[in-house]
Amino acid sequence: MQNLRKKFPVLQQCIYANTAATGLLSEDLMEWRQGHDLDYLIGGSEVKMKNFEKIPDIRSTVGDFFHCHPDDVALVPNFSMGLNIILEGLPKNQKALLLKEDYPSLNWPFESRNFKREYVEIDHRLEERIYDKVAGGAIDVLALSVVQWVNGIKIDLEFLKKLKKDFPNLMLIADGTQFCGTEPFNFGNSGIDILGSSGYKWLLAGFGNGFFLVKDEVKNRFDLKFTGYGSVAGDLSKRENIPFCRHLEPGHLASLNFGSLSFGLDFLNEIGVKHIQAQLSRLSKKSIEQFSALGLLEEAVVQRKQHSTIFNVSGDKALFHQLRDKEVVCSLRGKGIRLSFHFYNTEDEIETIAKILKANSAKL
Repeated sequence: MQNLRKKFPVLQQCIYANTAATGLLSEDLMEWRQGHDLDYLIGGSEVKMKNFEKIPDIRSTVGDFFHCHPDDVALVPNFSMGLNIILEGLPKNQKALLLKEDYPSLNWPFESRNFKREYVEIDHRLEERIYDKVAGGAIDVLALSVVQWVNGIKIDLEFLKKLKKDFPNLMLIADGTQFCGTEPFNFGNSGIDILGSSGYKWLLAGFGNGFFLVKDEVKNRFDLKFTGYGSVAGDLSKRENIPFCRHLEPGHLASLNFGSLSFGLDFLNEIGVKHIQAQLSRLSKKSIEQFSALGLLEEAVVQRKQHSTIFNVSGDKALFHQLRDKEVVCSLRGKGIRLSFHFYNTEDEIETIAKILKANSAKL
């Protein structure tokens, strides 16, 4: 992983603990993007058409990465846009179970459409609380983030499989934006029916790209209305026979953006997603060890068996600015300071951050 750090110039300037906000741009991706636009500059519409022909290959790349058939892949500009399109086609008599203080782009689309809703707290008993609510009856849809954006609590994916097995009519919609790219994931064998993600965080694919994966079993529960020239890939005779996922692609797809997504996935494959998972596991354990020893983590995080590499440590704006002055890039989120680590981070960097936090605690 040390050699990979050289591909990210930002890492030579600071401790970058902010992938949960924005994943880094690699030199390799920048070079690919420059080549793409140079071809466009000198090729015009001919290059445009050649790039459009690559879109099916990009769907296949996404499908292969997440073990999903390309026909069940929709390419979208971001998670928020895709979810709003999907929910426009969901009958309003559906009752949704949401998590309190989950990511706004997940909860707000349900709330703004006035779906009937119930909520559960995000704590160390998260899975138990969800199961009890679903077992109580009358829940049609469970929508949640795989990894929570504020404190990094990760849902147990094996629990979701059991939940789906016990309640097969329950539709599971998941936001994978803080999850996809952190470990191997087989969508086909998961308990999730619909998974959406933006590509600019852990997938390191830059802005303006994302995807939705949709299982056949739930497609008939929607009546999607979004359509356009892109939905039929220019074949006007297909207007009355638009596949489910093409409703999420009503317009032209930017070859620069989605080519970047394909590039990002290929890059992660070259590293080896299992290697990435192992590195993140080491960083997670190191972070819990260091930050919990300082009493800076909430009990909901400390008491869980597994955790992501997103942490919210106790601290105010003054501490946040102190970290920034020490060249630690992080974010103010919720009631504290969010630190997030990808494979290009090191255990030494976590120790450095812990020393800064410890010195601050000693002053109080």
